[in-house]
Amino acid sequence: MKKLAIIYHSAHGHTGHIAQHIAEGARQLAGVEVHVVQAEELARSPDDLIAYDAFILGSPTYLGGVSGPFKSFMDATGGLWRRQQLKGKLAAGFTVSSLPSGDKQSTLLSMFVFCMQHGMLWVGNPILPEQHNGVAYDEAANRLGSWSGLMAQAGHGAPATAFVAGDLKTARMFGHNVAATLLRVGSA
Repeated sequence: MKKLAIIYHSAHGHTGHIAQHIAEGARQLAGVEVHVVQAEELARSPDDLIAYDAFILGSPTYLGGVSGPFKSFMDATGGLWRRQQLKGKLAAGFTVSSLPSGDKQSTLLSMFVFCMQHGMLWVGNPILPEQHNGVAYDEAANRLGSWSGLMAQAGHGAPATAFVAGDLKTARMFGHNVAATLLRVGSA
């Protein structure tokens, strides 16, 4: 059984809601045990990361980067970096902001660099934007066109569950893809 941790920070619930949909997609595959964990918990016990085979990292985009609590989690892994204890594990990332762009790309790049410094293997987002095939924009998977990770948009001040159907579908597809990749790479 492969172990996948979805690690996130969510101040207002939006990123947490997307994390649950990612977990739903990942749990569709037998052979993957999925854990949804808040970044703040792992900042207090970063050695718990060693038990996992893969990570999906999630943070809201704040001022063009990860949130403070998520950055604190990243910083808490310094000892693991020195000992290279996360080397070879799979990693992927997702982010949420209130605008279609919102500089989400720089948040994903921050996660990517963090994972590369740990020697992890990055899994991108291979989902083709469905609006190019005639699917209505709000219903389309990967409607925001992100290849480096999952991007979702939550309206400013909107309830935590107020996402368009396409973003929720993308989250489930993204989780499924990372879990499938873990099974393929993990058995190689």
